[in-house]
Amino acid sequence: MTERRAAEIYLVTKTALLAHGAGTWQAEEVARATTHSEQHGNVICGLQYVESYCTQLASGRVDGQVQPAITQPRPAAVLADAKCGFAQPAFAAGRDLAIDTARKNGVALLAVAQSHTCTSLGYFTEQIGRAGLIGLGFTNASPVVAAPGGKTRVIGTNPMAMSVPDGQGGLAVHFDFSTSAVALGKITMAKYAGQPIPLGWAVDENGTPTTDPDAALRGSLCSAGGYKGWGLGVMVELMAAAMTGSVNSLDVGGLKLPDGPPHRLGQMYVLIDTTTFGDQFTTRLARLADAVAAEEGTRLPGQNRTPADLVDVPDALWQKLLALGAGA
Repeated sequence: MTERRAAEIYLVTKTALLAHGAGTWQAEEVARATTHSEQHGNVICGLQYVESYCTQLASGRVDGQVQPAITQPRPAAVLADAKCGFAQPAFAAGRDLAIDTARKNGVALLAVAQSHTCTSLGYFTEQIGRAGLIGLGFTNASPVVAAPGGKTRVIGTNPMAMSVPDGQGGLAVHFDFSTSAVALGKITMAKYAGQPIPLGWAVDENGTPTTDPDAALRGSLCSAGGYKGWGLGVMVELMAAAMTGSVNSLDVGGLKLPDGPPHRLGQMYVLIDTTTFGDQFTTRLARLADAVAAEEGTRLPGQNRTPADLVDVPDALWQKLLALGAGA
């Protein structure tokens, strides 16, 4: 394990993507998102994903050269068609128009359609929050979650995220979490470690709750909070897939499979101007924040979240990334 600077992480990611056929600005947008994930300890969405990006660029599962198409079908709605390319450049292409639209109308929708997985959803809502707007985000994924009482995988982990501005260019509240009880990767890690998983994480092939990670991987994940989390997962599915015209989770192959049809996933972002109904938002937010701060050991979601400039990266992973970028 060696400490790597954020600038190094950005460069090694960009170089690897360029070596496998991504365009310059597309590679830069994905590299920024990858670096951001590493800086905030979200390693699942960071450098560990770069090999998959490169493999799928080479196989054509993701188009790294395509230019997103930006349209405005309604006065408060912006559509960024990723055209089977990366989600990060599609969001970037539509972001400023969506922000301007929200400031003008009080609210705006930004739909990213037909994209590769966006990986870290909160990366995008954070940009909305830092622009002074509330950002809500929804995205679907390949199917791994069964309905309560069922055994068939029908929706993805289906994350949702929220970023709230603090009025000074930062964030007062920030969260990003899946609506499944746990990420699939944690069950895989438990399998390799030879450890059981808690009840409530998954069911086996017959729909029976299990503590065996092998049985869980053959079965399905559960929703967080049972029926409550299931409802949220369905909401995310409808916002991300149905509203954007992207595919249902049911129709997405494994996100890291080297080849196959493009992901064609969707993301929906809701941008809200906090001053739409008056200037009371800041006061109400402060009232809540003060009440939380008054109790020792508690905090609002995402409070005091600081990006690290130095990040521990496994040496074997780093060497693999250097090899992926060789010849770029």
